[in-house]
Amino acid sequence: MSNSSRIVTCFARLKAARRTGVITYLTVGYPTLAETPALGSALIQGGSCLIELGVPFSDPLADGATIQRANTAALQQGVGLAACLEVARWLRQEWRDVPLVLMGYYNTFLSYGLERFCADAAAVGVDGAIVVDLPPEESGPLLQHAGPAGLAVIPLLAPTSTEERIRRVATQASGFIYCVSVAGITGARDRLPEHLPPFLARVRTHTGLPLAVGFGLSRPEHVAAVGQWAEAAVIGSAIIDTIDRSLPQERVAALRSYVSALCGHPLSRHSK
Repeated sequence: MSNSSRIVTCFARLKAARRTGVITYLTVGYPTLAETPALGSALIQGGSCLIELGVPFSDPLADGATIQRANTAALQQGVGLAACLEVARWLRQEWRDVPLVLMGYYNTFLSYGLERFCADAAAVGVDGAIVVDLPPEESGPLLQHAGPAGLAVIPLLAPTSTEERIRRVATQASGFIYCVSVAGITGARDRLPEHLPPFLARVRTHTGLPLAVGFGLSRPEHVAAVGQWAEAAVIGSAIIDTIDRSLPQERVAALRSYVSALCGHPLSRHSK
């Protein structure tokens, strides 16, 4: 299976099964780099349909205190983009069909070299990239190299996005569109905002791509609610919180159980 086609297949399977996808985020290198592959596998075993591998960055401005702390801990261990690619390589060897997406900030990819990044990411089995702080007006260089490499470039839209911005992003997007539920930072919240359904309806008028909703989701009822309007729910800070609440020897089992509960079904049996 080719790189970005895994994302297409993933959402096609969800549609056929009439299931809401659970996309999970994991900061590479947190709590340690050595643990990251097993924690990533636990997310997949629990039923996660797609994994976002967070690339540590010194100033993750869109992220709240939880993910900021995880980024800092990973950076203190010297974890960079090269290490993230190695984790992706390991996960791809273990899990053939589950999409892997790198999520980070533009300076990291730019410093690595965009052409080199896209080639190296494709070579290890990465399916796409979410570059949090890259506006559509400046995404041309990344798109130029990602397309030939077969990588999806997954944009973000916020409730404050104008119709023109939504239209422009929709023309550039591939894979899916990440819809931010709030005009703010990441972090688990109690309830979904009332403006979410009309916001997603606005995005729908401009694209046929799947929509994934993130920022603030942490509970099975959040996933169920999102499923009324979007194809997938993204869980990030709550994953880090689950790691933090667990003893080192219990982290893998805790993540597997938490994601299984989010998915609302017994532990998934992904094929390798």
